Amino acid sequence: MSSVSYTKLLRNLMKYRLGFFGFFLSIVMLFIATFAPILSPHDPYDQDISKRFIPPFWHENGAKEHVLGTDHVGRDLLSRIIYGARISLSVGLFAVLIAATIGIILGLLAGYYMGAIDAVISYLIDTMLSFPYVLLAMALVATLGASFRNVFIVLGITSWPLYARVIRTEVLRIKEMDYIKAAKGLGMKDRRVILFEIFPNLINSVIVIGTIQTATMIISESFLSFLGLGVQPPVPSWGGMLAEGKDHMLDMWWLAALPGMAIFLTAMGINLFGDGLRDFFDPLKRKQL
Repeated sequence: MSSVSYTKLLRNLMKYRLGFFGFFLSIVMLFIATFAPILSPHDPYDQDISKRFIPPFWHENGAKEHVLGTDHVGRDLLSRIIYGARISLSVGLFAVLIAATIGIILGLLAGYYMGAIDAVISYLIDTMLSFPYVLLAMALVATLGASFRNVFIVLGITSWPLYARVIRTEVLRIKEMDYIKAAKGLGMKDRRVILFEIFPNLINSVIVIGTIQTATMIISESFLSFLGLGVQPPVPSWGGMLAEGKDHMLDMWWLAALPGMAIFLTAMGINLFGDGLRDFFDPLKRKQL
């Protein structure tokens, strides 16, 4: 997209207030994740048993040194939430990149060539969609082992069918257009038709799906980490922090509520931004903005 298009996108998102609010939240979370070492007041791995379970600043026993308090081993909660943004956003982006790559390639092949190739790929899509997504991801992570790398790989290879199905449908529509038929009639090779004539028309759909799927990946990573199948301690993960704080919900609710709020705000921001992008790329919706 050109700079003019980006300017128009931001202008329309500002008219669509929820979309702009989602964009703002997403940028804030990305900023926090990028500059975590600067923003974090403490090392998220430092433990001090003598300072365990310090309440947040609004509590009468709170300490200014630890604004949001400390956890069960005396680690600063704010620092771990800040570094947790790095884990969640990294998993979300890497998983979406893997899923989009697989889905786009298979969707292009299925929609363009049809026949046996389409039948095989469609069968793979239907097979993948027949399994409960979360259970499949849990089974694969349990088999491969729980780690940061395995989590985003598993989430990526289990979520590509959505991209493939959407891309296939779009390709079936686009390849019947006159300019595609003209390109074929002029002797243009299939590879050039796919890469230079069809694929550019799919970018908008890929961006919208990828944006919304990023939020899904973040929630999935948090869920796996909550169950102990995701990023392993002592690496700060919002899902892992939820698991550590769930046993203290009645007397120290903030231990689980604060990382849970971080998950909620991040997922909400990305989803709202994705909705804004969808409306921007939809000509009918765009007229109403």
